Amino acid sequence: MTAPDLTLTPGLLLQAYAAGIFPMSEHRDDPHVFWVDPRRRGVLPLDGFHISRSLARRMRRGGYAVTLNTDFAGVLDACADREDTWINAEIRRLYLDLHARGHAHALEIRQDGLLAGGVYGVALGGAFFGESMFSRRTDGSKLALAHLTDHLRRCGFVLFDTQFITPHLASLGAVEISRDDYHARLHEALDLPADIRAQPLCTDPHSVLQRNTQRS
Repeated sequence: MTAPDLTLTPGLLLQAYAAGIFPMSEHRDDPHVFWVDPRRRGVLPLDGFHISRSLARRMRRGGYAVTLNTDFAGVLDACADREDTWINAEIRRLYLDLHARGHAHALEIRQDGLLAGGVYGVALGGAFFGESMFSRRTDGSKLALAHLTDHLRRCGFVLFDTQFITPHLASLGAVEISRDDYHARLHEALDLPADIRAQPLCTDPHSVLQRNTQRS
C-alpha cells in the first residue's frame, strides 16, 4: 500500500510502526518514500527460531564477536551496499536519527575485527520491527538473527516483525500471517514494557544454543 509523501520525522515514523505500516523507497537514488501495509506479513516467532545443525556447528566453532549498537551506521550502510536497495538517503537519515534517540538498534557480528554480518530495526513496546540484514561472510546474518532473537526474548519482546517472508527467513522459522492477525499481535505487543537494554547481551554461542534447545 502506498501513500503520498509527508514530511518525514522520527516521531511520524514511530507512529507509522505503531499503526502497522513502514516506509520504503523504490531504490537508493529515488528521493521519494512510500508507506507499506502488506496483506500478508512475515514474523519470526521468538520462541520458534530454527537453528539448523550446520548453524549450530558454526556457533559452537565460535571465532566471532557479537555486539549491540556499537556500529549502527556501519550495519545500516552494509545493508544498503547491494545492487538493489530501498534504503535511500532520506531513510538513512531517519534511522540514524531514530538510533540517536534510542529507538533503532543494530546487532553486529564481527570476524577478525571486521563486520561480517548484522541486522537492524526499531523497538516499540514488546515489538521489534526488523528492517534489514546483511552477510559479508558465510552465515553472518544467520548468526546475527540467532543472537538477536535470543536477546529480544530475554528482554521481554513477543513480536519480531520481518515485514515480508523470504526463503532465507522461512528456513529460520519465519512464518506468514494475515494483516488482521499481525495488527492484533502488534496491539498486544505495544502494551508490553519490554526494553532492549533490560538484559546484557549474551555473547556466548553455547548459552544461546542451550536456551534454544530447551525451548524445542
